[in-house]
Amino acid sequence: MKTFPLEPIEKASRDELQALQLTRMKASLRHAYDKVPHYRQKFEAAGVHPDDLQSLADLAKFPFTTKADLRDTYPFGMFAVPMDQIVRIHASSGTTGRRTVPLGDAGGSRSVEGGTRRGPPQRAATCRAATKRRPGTAAAERGARER
Repeated sequence: MKTFPLEPIEKASRDELQALQLTRMKASLRHAYDKVPHYRQKFEAAGVHPDDLQSLADLAKFPFTTKADLRDTYPFGMFAVPMDQIVRIHASSGTTGRRTVPLGDAGGSRSVEGGTRRGPPQRAATCRAATKRRPGTAAAERGARER
């Protein structure tokens, strides 16, 4: 049987993993707070700020993102990057309502939503939208007719 060498993170201690998780979570909370007005409002309503995350246990203080949030901010209210940086769209079928769509950009940070993954890192920007509707595209034309 062929074996493969482990990546350094795959050999990390529990303390090293938790330190990495905390560092990345701090960056993700800061990015959401700075770039997405909806998250800023939710954090403020919950009485928390990204700087309040001092340990992984502090995550319990932060609000969850719910399907209601996705519906309330439809279609583009949860974008954390400009539209021209969106490179990937995944959509649910929308069987219980409108579709929910997580977007990905080609940025250099890792997704909080994904666990460990190999390959180019992706930053996820969660939003709700039926399609990628940029002005001048066929999807935008269909969207204008649907409204």
